[in-house]
Amino acid sequence: MEKLFKLQQNGTSVRTELVAGLTTFMTMAYIIALNPNLLTNFAVGTPLWNGVFLATCIASAIGTICMAFLANKPFVMAPGMGLNSFFAVVAGNVVAITGMEYTNAFQACLCIILIEGIVFLALSVLNIREKIVDAIPVGVRFGIGPAIGLMLMNIGLGSNVGIYAEGNGFAAPFYVMRDFFGALTPSVIKGAMGDAGYSTMILTVATMFIGLFVIILLAKKGIKAAVLLGMLVASVIYWAGEAIFFHVNPFASLATASFLPPFADMVSTTLFKFDFAGFLQLGWFTAITLIITFCMIDMFDTIGTLVGTASRAGMTDKDGNMPKMKEALLSDAVGTVAGAMTGTSTVTTFVESASGVEAGGRTGLTALTAAFMFLACMFIAPIAAIIPAAATSAALIYVGILMLQGLKNIDFEDIDQIVPVFIMLLAMPISGSIGHGIGLAMICYTVIKVFSGKAKEVSALTYIISVLFLVKFFAVV
Repeated sequence: MEKLFKLQQNGTSVRTELVAGLTTFMTMAYIIALNPNLLTNFAVGTPLWNGVFLATCIASAIGTICMAFLANKPFVMAPGMGLNSFFAVVAGNVVAITGMEYTNAFQACLCIILIEGIVFLALSVLNIREKIVDAIPVGVRFGIGPAIGLMLMNIGLGSNVGIYAEGNGFAAPFYVMRDFFGALTPSVIKGAMGDAGYSTMILTVATMFIGLFVIILLAKKGIKAAVLLGMLVASVIYWAGEAIFFHVNPFASLATASFLPPFADMVSTTLFKFDFAGFLQLGWFTAITLIITFCMIDMFDTIGTLVGTASRAGMTDKDGNMPKMKEALLSDAVGTVAGAMTGTSTVTTFVESASGVEAGGRTGLTALTAAFMFLACMFIAPIAAIIPAAATSAALIYVGILMLQGLKNIDFEDIDQIVPVFIMLLAMPISGSIGHGIGLAMICYTVIKVFSGKAKEVSALTYIISVLFLVKFFAVV
């Protein structure tokens, strides 16, 4: 392990890396079931759902293994949130336009992901993606980490612990910060959610904050596994609450769960199932527009995650550059191609990797551990599925708070820096897209420089990226 990952040089150990890898995996294990749910419109148990489920595990493992050995970085990959929802919307539109079955439309859209991955491979090999990273202004680069931190906190306090409730003619998800700590009174929430939904929300909020404070107290004592232990404590509390107050067996799903991977379904629905004939029915303009849109969102999501998380781990230089950025981007491209071939949407570096970094992960051994867990989940997915959202939310909130420390690197006296950064700080959590947040920051930076007589300080590539985002925001969408 020392020879492969240079553990001593990076100030870590095998034990620390294993704990970090497991921590990252637990914070993002939700993707194993959620990705096939989103991509198949919650058609659980169908051959397509089973195929996407296996593709999620396999493609995530392939991309993450590449990250481990090519870049030796503790970053973990999986089908990106936001991108998978966009993929599902596109597939639904293909059904509406062509009249084909959803499975065929899904296979047609896999062609987009394949082309995107091949384009990324070429851009990575030719160092073009590295040059794009260099085109991001230094101030914006330093602000990416804190912006991702706010995004993580928003996920932890929002959608990650949303509870879908139906009652009194109302059906909607309820979120912790918006609803529980929002303007609604307890009686109004209870009336809308019903007794069961409201009680579940109470248990969720209590569990989340107990987990968060356990993590903080353990971290203050210098325990490297603080995040993982806090998640385990929160999980136990939630399971106990279900059993004691709701008289529900939290492990009941394991009794009827299947632990055999549905490889036959994957072969019949998603494995190398590219429907190029269906893809061409979209027309050249639409097809090219979709490919460019997927490329832009994925590229800046990945760049933002890598730069922000690496900055938090102390892996960047004074200008915010990360060593072996080319290898990390190449791994991301391989993951996307693997995703297309196995049958899932764009595979990208997950922002939840920050939880493993906070647990001490500094090398590819962290990534390799998480990759092994993804492969194991082809057989133990039912076990991963019982980890409560409240436990992972505690970890996301804690890591998000820590990533805000990167704001100290911003020059608050320089208006050219703080305007783009603060726009990005708001844009990322609200839009839910790292790439869109960076895009808005780039546009703001370029406009301020041009109209303040400093146009020559902006590189040609920065201009190009800003224009592309303007087109993406106001023309393509």
